[in-house]
Amino acid sequence: MSRQRIRFVEARTARAIAIIGAIALLVAALALGIAIGTVFARSHLGEEQTLMSRRSYEIEELGRLNAALIQLAPRVDGLSAQVNELHEFDIHMKAANGAHGASGVHDVPPLPDSEESAAPLDGAGGPLLPPRLCDIDRDDSGTPRQRLKKTQRAIDCLNGEVSQLQTQTLDYYTAYMAFPGRNPAPGTRTGSPYGNRLDPFTGHLSFHPGQDFPGPSGTPILASAGGRVVQAGERAGYGNAVDIRHSDGMVTRYGHASRIFVKAGDYVMPGQEIAEIGSTGRSTGPHLHFEVIVDGAQLNPSPYLALFRRMPNAQS
Repeated sequence: MSRQRIRFVEARTARAIAIIGAIALLVAALALGIAIGTVFARSHLGEEQTLMSRRSYEIEELGRLNAALIQLAPRVDGLSAQVNELHEFDIHMKAANGAHGASGVHDVPPLPDSEESAAPLDGAGGPLLPPRLCDIDRDDSGTPRQRLKKTQRAIDCLNGEVSQLQTQTLDYYTAYMAFPGRNPAPGTRTGSPYGNRLDPFTGHLSFHPGQDFPGPSGTPILASAGGRVVQAGERAGYGNAVDIRHSDGMVTRYGHASRIFVKAGDYVMPGQEIAEIGSTGRSTGPHLHFEVIVDGAQLNPSPYLALFRRMPNAQS
């Protein structure tokens, strides 16, 4: 009897334990399922938020890179145009000086080159090494953020290179813009040239120190180059005249004007209207008398005008 009761008690207890265990497992499984679902939902929501944040960052960075490229493009285009203009002018200058040298005449002083115009460096030296160019990494591997960083570094490097080139080009382009020779009276014809001629008033041989441009009164007179106005007003023999200093020892003069639009001390740009053609002073009719003066000597303007006449991109 005792053995049977023990077995009965053990069997009943086992069944109860099994039932309770099954219920516990079911409850645990249900709780685990709810917990997993909650964690998964939170994780999925976090991934979406992370993905949205990452995409927002990438879009913002792409916008910044695009803006940087938009700002860089016109700087590169402007620098390229300046360099091309300087190169073209240098070709014409060398050709003109070669022709003048062959004939023993040298009326056109050259633009300063890098060896003559560059300021000497104090205590400079070191080994001669090739320049380091921007490292444009074309490898598309890596995360989007890594690729954006590489692109940003490349753009920063290019910006630095363009800034250095602009600084180095500025002195030469400034000298070029201050070099006389652009047509001071577009649309007019050429009249009495530089040199000896029969004076229109006396009929005797006299020296004419400039180039005449006959035209209707009121025709615009333009600055042949950039510079500073050093005289504007009445000058003996020239009537209303304007003198513009372009560099040390180089001046252009515009005589017989009917009206003057600048005053002494003004800075002018190439092609800026400074006066109008007239017939003031010692003149027989409306025209512009144009002179190029270097170190106080009145030189023949024709070689200067010829330099820019062959350059379609030169400002006039």
